[in-house]
Amino acid sequence: MNSEQVLNQFKETDALLDGHFILSSGLHSPSYLQCALALQFPADAAKFGRAIAERFADEKIETVASPAIGGLIIGFAVAQALNVRFIWTERENGMMTVRRGFSIKENERILVVEDVITTGGSTRECIAALEKNGGKIVAAASIIDRSNGTADVGVERIALASLDVPTYQPENCVLCASGDTAYKPGSRNSK
Repeated sequence: MNSEQVLNQFKETDALLDGHFILSSGLHSPSYLQCALALQFPADAAKFGRAIAERFADEKIETVASPAIGGLIIGFAVAQALNVRFIWTERENGMMTVRRGFSIKENERILVVEDVITTGGSTRECIAALEKNGGKIVAAASIIDRSNGTADVGVERIALASLDVPTYQPENCVLCASGDTAYKPGSRNSK
């Protein structure tokens, strides 16, 4: 699955939106990726999952982990394609943690998978929580990289497609300055 096919799937499912959006990072952007729409059909999620899994077939991945909630569907699909277990991290009192009775063996080889990376914040928090519990993070992956390769998560990272979409701090947002109202379609409140 190449970058053009990935982006076409997002367009066909109305998952690539244009407007004025507040991202989960708190940044503003003229584009938003509503991955829930791109992943709503299991066959589509499986296709993306296989495409990511193919890149890590020789890495001896033992577990795929994702930050909740955005990474859950694609993380599961990648784990299924690799035939390994799937776990997730989630926020508890504002901190990303390993919960739900999940345990991690010392040096367990983990691939962290997200739907979209913009700043890499959720992925870094997920990695930190997994490492705190003994995991060895082999790499990170996402369907889309909104940072066009600039987000640093501390480990090797791949994406099926990259976009160079501008983001703005709210106080410097050119869309706000022009009078456009920002819309928050995501699942997490910004700080």
